[in-house]
Amino acid sequence: MTRIVSYNILAGGYSLREKGARRTEQLTRIISSAQPDIVGLVEATHPQLLQKPLVIEEIAAKLGMQLIMGADATHYKDYQLALLTRLPVISTRVHARPGILSKPLLEVCVEEPSGEQLTVFVTHLWAAFNHGWAGNSLRQREVREILRIMAPWREEGRPHVLMGDFNSLAPGDPFKASFLVRYVVNLDAKRQTELNDGHPHLDFVVPPRLRFLNPLLRTIPRSQLLCALFDAAATFYAPRGSIRLLQEAGYIDCYRRTHPHAWGFTCPAAAPAGRIDYMFAYPTLAERLQTCYVITDGDGLPGSAASDHLPIAAEFGTKVELREAEKELDSAVSR
Repeated sequence: MTRIVSYNILAGGYSLREKGARRTEQLTRIISSAQPDIVGLVEATHPQLLQKPLVIEEIAAKLGMQLIMGADATHYKDYQLALLTRLPVISTRVHARPGILSKPLLEVCVEEPSGEQLTVFVTHLWAAFNHGWAGNSLRQREVREILRIMAPWREEGRPHVLMGDFNSLAPGDPFKASFLVRYVVNLDAKRQTELNDGHPHLDFVVPPRLRFLNPLLRTIPRSQLLCALFDAAATFYAPRGSIRLLQEAGYIDCYRRTHPHAWGFTCPAAAPAGRIDYMFAYPTLAERLQTCYVITDGDGLPGSAASDHLPIAAEFGTKVELREAEKELDSAVSR
């Protein structure tokens, strides 16, 4: 059994609205609830908070896991990717594509307990929500480049998984945009200064040419009718092309495979409005998928107390375990 978690820990695990308070304990508690062998981390560092040890280093030490850092992001105010693992590391590589990938793709190959090799890719696609459909084009460009990078694994049928924060909805998935607007409006009301704290605000979400609508958006949470209309319009408008590209390339959405109809919303954790965090397995790995779920709490601690995203976890059995399960099923059928 190999357990994998994908988690956006928000601004390196720091709370800038609380004078840089560390969320080490909260994040460790959420992560450890899944007893993972591998953890892919988004927003693993904060570019302005570099005092050692970093929060991510503290988390690695508490979990007894090896920390593998990604490369610096392409923008000096942006965050890094990272991976934690307790499995033997065979190789690591960072795929930097300036001008194409906003954050270099992190690749780590590990050896599972069964002796099989598993390659994990961690990504964080452009948010760029205030770019409107141009933001969708940026994310699709990133996905095409990631697919190009992973092409050798597909050609050889090697087990691999791509996970992270895709800032995108999947085709057919629901979207409660009114929940997101309520969350952002509440944050804006408490916002005193410009903080690079990872939290969204209206100007971050709304394209410049539409910001004249901000006063109207602030009224939406106060009306059930406006909420319903806004949800309907946003569901139609929300771009979904990035996830479609991965599906067309044959990748399996682990959560949707195990939960065909559940919402599975992951963000924002305090008022989940949509599913933008994913784990995509290539079929040679997906055939071993046993479960995939959203981690909503850790030993009673709500996920919203640790980050603005809820992590997702998946469990993959070994080929031996699959064969034994098939034998048990055949035996049950024959009886």
